[in-house]
Amino acid sequence: MTKGWCVWITGLPGSGKSTIARILLKMLQERGIKAQIVSSDALRKLATPKPKYTEEERDIVYGALVYAAKVLTENGVNVIIDATGNKRKYREMARREIEKFMEAYLKCPLETCIERELSRKETHYAPRGIYMKALTGESKTVPGLGAPYEEPKSPEVIINTEEKPPEESAGEILKLILSKFEKMQLKQ
Repeated sequence: MTKGWCVWITGLPGSGKSTIARILLKMLQERGIKAQIVSSDALRKLATPKPKYTEEERDIVYGALVYAAKVLTENGVNVIIDATGNKRKYREMARREIEKFMEAYLKCPLETCIERELSRKETHYAPRGIYMKALTGESKTVPGLGAPYEEPKSPEVIINTEEKPPEESAGEILKLILSKFEKMQLKQ
């Protein structure tokens, strides 16, 4: 059995991860490539229905996320991880555990992420109003404000989502997936 691949789409909350992951999935499906989105926000709702976003809780959620992605890829399923993964150690764990892995970093200024998060209609399982809670002091665990967001050291692709629209951003990730993991798809 051919192992699946995994791309982790990371960035600050509001950088476009969920939107781009869904567009990327559609682009892959249009090419006959099956994939599954694994969302940290969806997993967190199941594993920690009343999340506190503590370091220990994040370790558990991201450990489970990486395990799920690893098991899926080992069984031939392609995976798109939609998760902030605020610490490098989470994404590095995935890189160590998953044979065919790449990281896509959505770089976006914090101010733009805050504006997007405040105005978005669809949250894709993400909690609402996280930046407002951070700005008012109600929460000290929001990546980029109360908690650190450690930028990737060497992602396979960096996309400035303030400048590139979601479709173009997803297309850039798709191009890399096709060249790195789906070489047979290019020859058809």
